[in-house]
Amino acid sequence: MATTMTSVEEAGRCLATPAAYTDEARLHEALALLRREAPVHRVETPGYRPFWAVTRHADVLEIERDNELWLSAPRPVLRRAEVDAALDAQRARGGGLRTLVHTDEPEHGALRAVGADWFRPKAMRALETRVRELARRYVDLLAEHGGRCDFALEVAAHYPLHVILSLLGLPESDFPLMLRLTQDLFGQDDESRRRGAGAAAHTSVLADLLAYFHELTAARRARPTGDLASAIANARVAGRPLSDADAASYYVIIATAGHDTTSSTIAGGLEALIRHPGELRRLREDPGLLPSAAEEMIRWVSPVKEFMRTARADTAVRGTPVAAGESVLLSYPSANRDEEVFGDPFRFDVGRSPNRHLAFGAGVHFCLGAMLARMEIQALFAELLPRLAEVGLDGEPAWLATTFVGGLKRLPIRYTLR
Repeated sequence: MATTMTSVEEAGRCLATPAAYTDEARLHEALALLRREAPVHRVETPGYRPFWAVTRHADVLEIERDNELWLSAPRPVLRRAEVDAALDAQRARGGGLRTLVHTDEPEHGALRAVGADWFRPKAMRALETRVRELARRYVDLLAEHGGRCDFALEVAAHYPLHVILSLLGLPESDFPLMLRLTQDLFGQDDESRRRGAGAAAHTSVLADLLAYFHELTAARRARPTGDLASAIANARVAGRPLSDADAASYYVIIATAGHDTTSSTIAGGLEALIRHPGELRRLREDPGLLPSAAEEMIRWVSPVKEFMRTARADTAVRGTPVAAGESVLLSYPSANRDEEVFGDPFRFDVGRSPNRHLAFGAGVHFCLGAMLARMEIQALFAELLPRLAEVGLDGEPAWLATTFVGGLKRLPIRYTLR
């Protein structure tokens, strides 16, 4: 892949530049340069604490699997230094967000067990009919838009939200609020989405989410209703009830990450099919490719851009020393285009097999909702593709400025339905 990057330093800074994720070609140019010339690269850039960028699939996988050496706490994701400081101070006071993403073993395993049964194969089979019904409902909505719509906003943003909030047991009247708060949370670096600039805006979004879920916890403890929210509210860990803060944090990760990542994959998957009409035709002609196509969409989009890990002890990654207390950034878009693992990695291939992408992570932090996400993606495209006579772009797509979670925020399409 040709590069116009002037240095690995410039490429490394892209990982701490939210706007870099709005230009897919430029981003992957930077990541390819890092993989080739500096797969473990120290990034120092204004506004962020230093970190090591890890861009090769093998290294990301090894770090993910070694949860004894590499810890999620105290820096699970890349944030501006002022936001890190504000959240650290909040946690020191016993408040703030503390989800599965933030915790390490043995606490992580105990917390994960609270919701695990709701995402196992038996539970997914019970949910499959409902997911298919919702997929049909949202494809039906396309008929109401007269052949033109913003697919990212009108379909992709709402369908997975409906699925996960129904699983939690939230009323449909609250869905718009959850969508807005999720977009506020993950859009903090995007000028068109963010609530405001600086740490105060970020902590205010978290405060609103936690306040909503504190109320939900109290309601489900008083009157359990047999849904996932009730299971979380009334869970016991090591013989003790979850604290209000831990219960609210659990809801936040389920309700936000549980739909936003799938939304990004669905929108990005359709965009990939539009830009690769041969693959769209191939998938139409052989619906049996839907499972592999869904995996390829997940690899292609890589909606989670990074997680961070902090070294418990002095170590080395690919021969590069990393001191105890230093943090690494695991770049999933880079790992999922690694030439050492994927043949022709910049080709969108609905039949790719094997597909050893790391979009769901690995090890103890493997995505709790991976099976649900796969089901939702397959159900939506199983409903959509037979009904699409024609589809194409109706303007330029736009990506979210982010360094954490995101994808297309706009996907204008024109289409004809059968």
